[in-house]
Amino acid sequence: MYTVQGPFTLYNRAAMAHEAVDTERPPLTPRTVVGAALSLAESAGLESVTIRRLAKELGVTPMALYWHFRNKDELLDGMVGELYSQMEPTADSSAPWPRQLRDLLGSVIDVLRRYPSAAPLFATRSPASESSLRITEALLDILRRGGFSPRDATQIARHALSTLAHLVEAVPRPDNPELTETRRRMRLFLESLEPDRFPRLAEAANPLSECEDPERHIRFGLDLLVGGVEAMARNR
Repeated sequence: MYTVQGPFTLYNRAAMAHEAVDTERPPLTPRTVVGAALSLAESAGLESVTIRRLAKELGVTPMALYWHFRNKDELLDGMVGELYSQMEPTADSSAPWPRQLRDLLGSVIDVLRRYPSAAPLFATRSPASESSLRITEALLDILRRGGFSPRDATQIARHALSTLAHLVEAVPRPDNPELTETRRRMRLFLESLEPDRFPRLAEAANPLSECEDPERHIRFGLDLLVGGVEAMARNR
């Protein structure tokens, strides 16, 4: 029997043939899409993460991604959700609450340092994923045991997570030649200041223009954050 084959039938057959040939490609899932988006952000910058660019990287059509994420906003939230899923919310219950706070925030930093290009998303987006709820619950619980009210614990948690994101985002990169030259010019400028007018700037010309060690930069920032929270608790 003769069957009329319209364009839709021909398209389905072509798609099936393509799928049959491309059997080595791993299944496309929300997590593989998010993983590819995080990798793209690290290799080409966060601004490069678009549905179209990501589809090209994965070798699929944009419609294949829209099946999992309706728009770019959902994709960005998925990226933040993946960051949360890699963080460790549990802490040593026998340790003092400041130690537990440091350990939890340290886990946040460890993950953000794996994906520094995505750190700005962490500071601005709050997806209601299971993993983000677990981290937020653990953080609020530690702060409540430190004596803070629900309102103050919420404020501290918000500022802490945002501060960590900015801390990681601002990690110096000593191997950047442009940054090295900028720092050199800054040092020369500071050294040229009149010591009687700007004595503290003049004496700090070197440290202000140095490219600080990343580990020390992170450690100092975490010490400052946790120390500030402890001081607030004592003042109460």
